[in-house]
Amino acid sequence: MKIELKCSCGDGNCPEWAIVELQGMIEVQPCFKDCIQNLEIGILCRTSSEENYTFTVGYHELSGTKMKLKKPYLVLKKKRTILDSVSDEEEDIGKPKSPKTETELEVIGIIRHRILFKTRPKPLISKPEVFVKEKKKASTTAVPMVQ
Repeated sequence: MKIELKCSCGDGNCPEWAIVELQGMIEVQPCFKDCIQNLEIGILCRTSSEENYTFTVGYHELSGTKMKLKKPYLVLKKKRTILDSVSDEEEDIGKPKSPKTETELEVIGIIRHRILFKTRPKPLISKPEVFVKEKKKASTTAVPMVQ
C-alpha cells in the first residue's frame, strides 16, 4: 500500500502549532458531551517573557513554560481518493468490480514546542464587595433573674 505525503502549505512554510500539556483531567459537562469539537475551555495568555504562559479555566489559573520538543511532530490530514479504473487482470478473474482507493496524507501543520503546565491550579478569588451596614442602637431590656 502506497501512501503519499503532500505539504498543503505551498512553499513549505507550514503553520506552527503547539501542544498544551496539562496534568490531570478536563471533564466536560454532560450538555457538551456530543459537541466537544471547537469547544473553548479557557484563555491561554503569554506573559511578558516568551517562555511563560498562563492558562485560565473558569476560576482557576495555571502557570506554564514553553519547551522545545526533541523531535518535531507533523499534523496530518488523511485523504482518500477513489480510483475508477480497474485493471484488466481483475476483470478476467471474474471478481466483482470494487473501486480502488488511494490514500494521501496532507501536512497541515508542524509542532515544534509544547507548553507544559505541571503545577496545581491557583484559585482565582474576586474581591468581595464592601457592604456598609448601619448600626442600630440595641434596645436594652431587663430580664428578671429567676433563682
